[in-house]
Amino acid sequence: MKDILEMAALDSKSKSKSISKSKTKTSAKQLTVELMWQLQRLGAPSISPDGAQVVCAVAQPSVKENTIQSAIWLLSTLGGEPRQLTQCGDKDGRPQFSPQGDWVAFVAKREQNGKKDDEPQLYLIPPDGGEAKRAGEVATGVVDFKWFPDGKRIAFITWAWPKLKGTSAQAEKLKETKARKDSAYATEDAVYRHWDHNLPMGRVPHLCIMDIATGAVVDLLEGTDYELPRREPSANEFDISPDGQKITFVFDPDRAQNAAPRMALAEIELKGSKPKAIRELVKNKAWDLSGPAYSPTGQQLAFLASHQAIKHTQPNHLALLELKASGAAGQKSAAWKAISAKWDREPQMPLKWSEDGAALLCKAEDKGRQHVWRFDIAKQTPSIVAEGGTVHAFDEAAGQLVTLTDRAVHPGRLHVLRVDESGQIESAALKRIEHFNDDLLAGVALGQTEEHWFKGAQGDDVQVWLHFPPGFTKDQKYPLLHTIHGGPHTGPGDVWHWRWNYHVFAAQGYVVANVNYHGSSGFGLKFLDSITHQWGQLELQDMEASTDWLRKKPWIAKDRVFATGGSYGGYMVAWMNAHVKPGRYQAYVCHAGCFDWVGMFSDDAYGWHAQELGGWYWNDIKKVHAQSPHAYAATMQTPTLVIHGAKDYRVPDAQGLAYYNTLKAKGVDARLLWYPDENHWILKPANNVIWYHEFFDWIKRYDPAFKKKQQRLS
Repeated sequence: MKDILEMAALDSKSKSKSISKSKTKTSAKQLTVELMWQLQRLGAPSISPDGAQVVCAVAQPSVKENTIQSAIWLLSTLGGEPRQLTQCGDKDGRPQFSPQGDWVAFVAKREQNGKKDDEPQLYLIPPDGGEAKRAGEVATGVVDFKWFPDGKRIAFITWAWPKLKGTSAQAEKLKETKARKDSAYATEDAVYRHWDHNLPMGRVPHLCIMDIATGAVVDLLEGTDYELPRREPSANEFDISPDGQKITFVFDPDRAQNAAPRMALAEIELKGSKPKAIRELVKNKAWDLSGPAYSPTGQQLAFLASHQAIKHTQPNHLALLELKASGAAGQKSAAWKAISAKWDREPQMPLKWSEDGAALLCKAEDKGRQHVWRFDIAKQTPSIVAEGGTVHAFDEAAGQLVTLTDRAVHPGRLHVLRVDESGQIESAALKRIEHFNDDLLAGVALGQTEEHWFKGAQGDDVQVWLHFPPGFTKDQKYPLLHTIHGGPHTGPGDVWHWRWNYHVFAAQGYVVANVNYHGSSGFGLKFLDSITHQWGQLELQDMEASTDWLRKKPWIAKDRVFATGGSYGGYMVAWMNAHVKPGRYQAYVCHAGCFDWVGMFSDDAYGWHAQELGGWYWNDIKKVHAQSPHAYAATMQTPTLVIHGAKDYRVPDAQGLAYYNTLKAKGVDARLLWYPDENHWILKPANNVIWYHEFFDWIKRYDPAFKKKQQRLS
């Protein structure tokens, strides 16, 4: 395996490994934020049934126009130049080959035959070229979709008014809603907003079928109280049986009345394109279920299951249900079993069966990387099929596995592997099938990215990724820039990060450190769960231990150390400001950071607060305040740049404003960068460019070497 991949797997026991052989000499061409925003961004691939072609969305940003446009591209797994399939759309996305390979379906908002789409619609285009056509009109819009095996129908998600019957009634209600003069939002639901938007008032996500020949639509959940998960409903939450006669979907048993819901599985039996019966397959309040996938024979159903009754940090396990023994409609939920409980890593959606039905393919993190794994069902053992970097998406057909993979030293690329039925690699090399960004990146000098380990909290080995500036030499001294990841239960490492790009930072002359502190994912359940009910404690020990370890390096300038972070990383720099002796870090940057855990109760994830912190604030305010940076504001003295977006519902912007106001009231140097039109992430091209420059300018302001240089120049 190591001989055929672009990047060999690193020995997990090694204390230091370089994974980049990129240039170390400086170049006239620097990786700037402006250059980064010229790069194209590839979406998830869909492979044709014969394995010969791949479609994906390719986004082209423009800082000048302050837009990101995307089109559908066709690529060959056999060789040849990519071809742009769609030309006239603005945000064409989510392309999927039909099971027969004669159509590519995608979601877009376009203008066709004099009619402009108000909501995203389904479009079809032949892979050999031609004009895209609207498959049908869905007044409430299309969120995501999957093809039926017959290639004549598509199952899709839309936000519908649950008590209305018929598509015309939905269209009329939507027209009436848009004609309202007021902007009031009224609800009695516990789940009513997500990330940066209120959920459609009075509507729920329903599963529908469209006949592509006629455009006729049937709402499969009409007249029932079933609904898909309200937070980011996607095609990963349902699957169609191989014979096209059943659909299993994820539903919320609490009907949005639980702020921390646990999902269940139900199956729709079809008669043609109409629902015949709905039965609940797996429903257990102790478990949270997701990602159903039928086996090739349709006799088994795989899904993900997390035992939330044990603890909220319990990982997803691969689970299996034998459908032959599941009984008829109306019977109780069938028996099922978790098959990956001994695997101390967490599989992710989507799940895809091997062609012989002997294994499941999935993504999972492992020590700062994310791979495609093959889980052998009989042996209950995992093995890596395609290695990261970070594999963001994959698809498989006809023995061809295509992956979208990036690394810290390059953005997403599409590769193809030949895989036999046993999951073994057949071909001699991993083959790249596109070169979208090569010309722009040619001649750009990048430093190395290295994986290191040090002793952190509780004497545990803790991973840190170091990203070095171009031309780095050990006989010079460099400033240290911590970029503390969010989550806290994520584990980034060998990844190209568009919003916090490690090599854009390093190009400014910093050694950039990204610590996977206690609580990070990809290192096993014990490590991930270790911070529960004591946020800030072990993470701070890890950060301080990493700083101690790095300050001993002869190439780190001890008086030029900075700490920055976003989301939970923002929480950490606020926590550090209160708990670390002033002067150890010259300045902080707090992006979308949590500041006050009582005030944070206005976020969209408030149902998980007690699980993470150990109690509701009204029952144990002392415990909550013990983990809240605002309670230690008296000791905060280090200059801080505070960044926040007004449309951030995960960490509401009042958190950033309160932190900034607190620092100003105390007389601590602080600067506020606030966006009225951004969410938890700063996504608009022009806004993001300003973000980077404000970030750099703030760090330079408190960099003693930069100050001396400026004084000499003046």
